[in-house]
Amino acid sequence: MLNAGRKKQRIWLFVWLILTLAIFVLGISLGAASVSIDRILPILLGDGSFKESFVLFSVRLPRMFVLAAAGMALALAGAVLQGVTRNDLADPGIIGINAGAGVGITLFYLIVNGNLPNFAYVLPAVGFLSAMFTALCIYFFSYKRNIGVQPIQFILVGVGVASALSGVMIILISSAERSDVQFIAQWLAGSVWGTDWPFFWALVPWLVLGIPFIFYKANVLNVLAMTEQTAIGLGMNIGRERLQLLVVAVALAAAAVSVTGGIAFIGLMAPHIAKQLVGPRYQFFLPLTLCIGASLLMLADTIGRVAISTATVPAGIVVACIGAPYFLYLLRKND
Repeated sequence: MLNAGRKKQRIWLFVWLILTLAIFVLGISLGAASVSIDRILPILLGDGSFKESFVLFSVRLPRMFVLAAAGMALALAGAVLQGVTRNDLADPGIIGINAGAGVGITLFYLIVNGNLPNFAYVLPAVGFLSAMFTALCIYFFSYKRNIGVQPIQFILVGVGVASALSGVMIILISSAERSDVQFIAQWLAGSVWGTDWPFFWALVPWLVLGIPFIFYKANVLNVLAMTEQTAIGLGMNIGRERLQLLVVAVALAAAAVSVTGGIAFIGLMAPHIAKQLVGPRYQFFLPLTLCIGASLLMLADTIGRVAISTATVPAGIVVACIGAPYFLYLLRKND
């Protein structure tokens, strides 16, 4: 059984790696200033014009790397939240964690007068602190003594908190200067704004620390996905393990949305697609979840840039157009 699962994992992982690479190349090539696919390799090797080199190295490559890193972080955060809460509908965007990070980032933006590029490495930490406070509030209000976290109540509380934080963002918009309103609106729409190399390097430490930890805790997540009685019977300290995993999931989600804006549904869709392909064991579907998350966000951004010739559709809106029906499908399925 395990050997069959590993074989299926290798096959699908190879397929999605090829697909992710293809989307990455398309994302580099397509856009307002297109770069021919057959010119990408020569430009990478230094045989390109100034315009081609500028578009590739200063515009497209950092953007695609940021999208890939953010997609992986959001997908992994969603997979962990679904295991910790034992709820297939959990997603950092749906339950308010992304909104919590957004309020913190927006307040920080207003404090530094919009000079965010100089604080690229601080943004993930700011987003984490505000998102962690939000997550703890959601956890507190969905926790019942002697019973633990109620999965349905966790989602409902999270949706309520997300709505409340959206109201806070509207208040910030109404009280901000006209020049600041554009940034807040872009964040709410999920318009990827942190597309320079410093923003990518700001994400890397969070991924380097978070991904190995979650992979190390794969067996713990398998047990947490079962009933609480089973986990207790196996001698697991449920409260401690949940808190540790929740902190890491919030850190990954907050780091991602600190540079991409309010993008939801990646953390919902990617783990489900991976589970359907290779099964529910975390050791099998976590690696595939990373590839699916990266490819979904890169594809959404690429579609948003080329769908309308006169404007750019934010990646968050493209993802929502796909993710909202998928959420309703899962809601119906789990009813």
